[in-house]
Amino acid sequence: MSKSLMLSLAVAALAGVCSFVRGGSSGPQARAEGVTLRSLLEEMIDRDAIARFPSPAYTCRQASSYDRASTSPTNAETWFANRDHGQFIRMEENAGRQEWVLMDEAGPGAVVRFWSANPDGTIRVYLDGGSQPVIETPMKDFLTGKWKVDAPLAGVRSNGANLHLPIPYARHCKITCDSNKFYYQINFRTYEPGTKVTTFAPDQVDEAAPSIEVVKSALTTPPKYAAEPIMLFQGALTPESSVTRNLPPGPAAVQRLWVTVQADDMEEAMRTVVLRMKFDGEETVWCPLGDFFCSGIGFNPMDSWYTAVKGENQLISRWTMPYAKAAEVSLENLGTATVTVGLAHRSSSWTFDDRSMHFWARWTQKRPIPTRPMSDFNYVEITGKGVYVGDLLDIFNPVPEWWGEGDEKIYVDGETFPSHFGTGTEDYYGYAWSSPKKFQHAFHGQPRSDGEPANNTRGYSTIFRTRALDAIPFTKGLKVDMEVWHWVECEVGYSAATFFYARPGAVTNRPPQPAEAAKGVPPVPPPPPPFRVEGAVECEQLVVKGSGKATAAVAQDMQGFGRNTWSNDSQLWVQGKETGAFVELEVPAPGPGKHGLTLYATKSWDYGIVKVTVNGEAAKGSAGTGYDLYSGRQGVAVSTGPIDLGAFVPRDGKYLLRVEVIGANEKAVGTGSFFGLDCVVVSPAK
Repeated sequence: MSKSLMLSLAVAALAGVCSFVRGGSSGPQARAEGVTLRSLLEEMIDRDAIARFPSPAYTCRQASSYDRASTSPTNAETWFANRDHGQFIRMEENAGRQEWVLMDEAGPGAVVRFWSANPDGTIRVYLDGGSQPVIETPMKDFLTGKWKVDAPLAGVRSNGANLHLPIPYARHCKITCDSNKFYYQINFRTYEPGTKVTTFAPDQVDEAAPSIEVVKSALTTPPKYAAEPIMLFQGALTPESSVTRNLPPGPAAVQRLWVTVQADDMEEAMRTVVLRMKFDGEETVWCPLGDFFCSGIGFNPMDSWYTAVKGENQLISRWTMPYAKAAEVSLENLGTATVTVGLAHRSSSWTFDDRSMHFWARWTQKRPIPTRPMSDFNYVEITGKGVYVGDLLDIFNPVPEWWGEGDEKIYVDGETFPSHFGTGTEDYYGYAWSSPKKFQHAFHGQPRSDGEPANNTRGYSTIFRTRALDAIPFTKGLKVDMEVWHWVECEVGYSAATFFYARPGAVTNRPPQPAEAAKGVPPVPPPPPPFRVEGAVECEQLVVKGSGKATAAVAQDMQGFGRNTWSNDSQLWVQGKETGAFVELEVPAPGPGKHGLTLYATKSWDYGIVKVTVNGEAAKGSAGTGYDLYSGRQGVAVSTGPIDLGAFVPRDGKYLLRVEVIGANEKAVGTGSFFGLDCVVVSPAK
């Protein structure tokens, strides 16, 4: 690659609003007025602030709806409990209504992140002991951008509702809701005693509108750096070779790092070319390129607050990386093919004081991991003082079923029970409901999801979460685990990159793993053939002759609910709006004369009671109360197994099968008028 081409690519990556480089100043945390909504908004987009240990000091913890049955890792029967919704601190009576308490914490502090998969009811935020809430609004509006702030500070990403608006409080914060049927996570800071905090009030959102607009623009517009990048290297990296370049003498801070990659197999190169960095003699960065830049497995274009992957070969880091005296950067090719790379940087002056920290990025991989018995996969353990600022997870899943029921467990400063205990892997990364839909946001994303076209999670997936206001300081150490909790028994593969800042002298349990990175990206094995009921005529493949009072009658992949259960791994899903919803299907007859019909259907938590007729004649058991297709438990879908409809004579070589909702089980969710039809087996009459 020519120098001019390399420069043009790098400069092209810099379009957008100005960067918030502060040349090593202490940033908004030093403001005389203390912690305010405005200061927190400024801190959110101050790239330098996160590279200094926070002042005033704070801890970051999480309130969530994790299953309270999980009490100790020594009890394997409950440590992986999975009823991670409807869990609260307590229920209170207030003004004649029931309110479930999500969070109840002494200040000074600030709520810095709020997530839910299914926001419900009215949220109420009580501050500093007040009897009246300062926020009282539908929870769904609060989190999805219909309250006072919208995207990117609030909104839905791949089914997950996220709010990043900070809510500071001087003495106390209590958050309640008058519903108890949802999942939630709330990250909050608690500042050291005596910290001056201006308590949030709704009118502050209007007063801070200019600051909010600056934040919104910064989070959604690629930053621009006024000076050109400084070239360090461009050329070929042959197998098992490396290149190392020194950075300007310190004290200084890397503000941008650019890498370009050209390879015949970009997926392989993004795993087998490793970025290494030393600061003041310590190698703190050892990470495959794809994972360091949050592309994950392969080259997956995205643009987040701290990293970006652009065009056909550009990788951009926006992490501030300070050092006192010296720094060096290396690229190492652990693969078997030659790769062409470019390397450039921009640095600035920096006052390296007793709050300054080195940037770390460490990587680990383990495969295969059996999903039974369940286990905790350790991302990293750190000994020292610093701030945890994010991570990335790559998953290899050989089957279509969901891999990520597992909760994050983050232990700070020697905790025996994690102060961050989550509700699901996708929840930790800000999306929900095992969604395979790719998404990106300033602080989180899913840049790769092989299963998206088939609406499942088979193959490779990459998800990341980086932190700003929800960064986690530690003074002694930190441990990050993620449960390996899969719906089925199989063998998966996990690799994780972790990002943190630490004072000089910190150590981790994650040394370089060149042998693992050199393995590249093993191919995904072919999927197993679909399960088949012998003699099945698939309902999702039949001609729909008529339907009514239903929003849709569509094919639905059922592999996520269990393998070897539904014929062809799918069903016809009828989404009824009310009682009376129906569908009529033409079932071909194998010949003249009477034949027996056997129906295989589905029971689920929002399904109705149905009657079945064939050519207008009631099926067995259907003339009276009908067939109740309610499964008995929310979140559970099961096959009915064979239902003998009786024997019938075809008309014009066909059977007209009609299924109609005649009522709903009192425990069914929603309208109770959905139903699912798997297949029909036509056999000679007995």
